Amino acid sequence: MTLGQAAKYLGVAQSTIRKWSDLGRVPAFYTPGGHRRYRRSDLDAFLERSGPGAKDRTGPVVLVVDDDPGVRELVRTNLELEGYSVLEAGSANEGLSALEHEPPDLILLDVMMPEVDGWEMLRRVQERFGVGAIPVIVFSGEVEERAVTASERRGARGFLGKPFDLQRLLDQAKQIVPT
Repeated sequence: MTLGQAAKYLGVAQSTIRKWSDLGRVPAFYTPGGHRRYRRSDLDAFLERSGPGAKDRTGPVVLVVDDDPGVRELVRTNLELEGYSVLEAGSANEGLSALEHEPPDLILLDVMMPEVDGWEMLRRVQERFGVGAIPVIVFSGEVEERAVTASERRGARGFLGKPFDLQRLLDQAKQIVPT
């Protein structure tokens, strides 16, 4: 498969699969013209190792809950490059469902989402697992001091305003759950 076909097959950006190849996570071979190619069997093996429900994940599991797919992709790609296994949810309800299958080591949670907001999801996570059992970093477009205070009061381990500094998010994740 070409780079584009392989990226589509795995459901990731071409830059992501290129980085995974460079890191040796996804085997690739090169044509005489120097183009990367991927075998379907190698991609399937990668999915078994690292895809949803995989049992032998390589690093700590992070659940990213945000209604913006662009934010989820950006955060997922960067966390995976740091050695984390990432699950995604587009809403608090999806995030709560994901917890049924595999409790993560860390949750990155957007506060402002339609229907069920991040604060309510945080409350439900704490109700089910206990306060602090699963560390949570919240992020929000509301960056006032009271939002930071509210996140601490509600048991979150970190708070970032949106748009957030991606390196700061990665640093906070590494402090809480090192790879």
